[in-house]
Amino acid sequence: MKFSIVLPLTLLVFTFQLRGLGQKFAYVDSEYILKNMPEYQSAKSQLNDISQRWQKEIEDKMKAYEKELREYEAEKVLLTEDLRIKREEELKKKLESVQDLQRKRFGKEGDLFKKRQELIKPIQDKIYATIQELSETKNYGIVFDKAGSTTIMFASAKFDISDQVIRAMGYTPGKVETEEEEGEKGGTGIIKDIRDRSREMFGSGQQPGGRNPQEPQQRKP
Repeated sequence: MKFSIVLPLTLLVFTFQLRGLGQKFAYVDSEYILKNMPEYQSAKSQLNDISQRWQKEIEDKMKAYEKELREYEAEKVLLTEDLRIKREEELKKKLESVQDLQRKRFGKEGDLFKKRQELIKPIQDKIYATIQELSETKNYGIVFDKAGSTTIMFASAKFDISDQVIRAMGYTPGKVETEEEEGEKGGTGIIKDIRDRSREMFGSGQQPGGRNPQEPQQRKP
């Protein structure tokens, strides 16, 4: 499963105080720049490996829970009421532990988010510093990020300094985007897959047989 990084590269929109009429405007395509950076490709690969490992960890725990649940469903007619309540409480705790792990690994500020920040921030900083240096050297008043949140209705290629940024960082520009990468744009990838799987696993909150694991059978008076 491939991992697609959607970076908060609005940081790459720079504004500088105008000091004269000689200053100019330019723009970059941060997605294109990233695709020409080997460390970005390495970060994507690391995040993909980590996310797959953590996804398997969750799936294995979920399979173990489902196995115990099936065993309980097969045996519960033979159990006393006290034993049924005890087993249901145990199953409830096991399911909650899987849900907690899913949130810990793939939650909004979970382990994958933190790992992504750890790997990506140095890359962002490098791009930022390079664009700032170019802007000051060539007297650009504003540099927009074409791939960022700023809406650009039209941009002439002559104002695109993306290749200059890539060369300034010591790389050769011109990486061609693959179909696989195109398919992963827009925030798709492992995070979306995990959330979809989570909804399938936990969305209904129902055990097979129709009862909610968090609502065990009550003891009759």
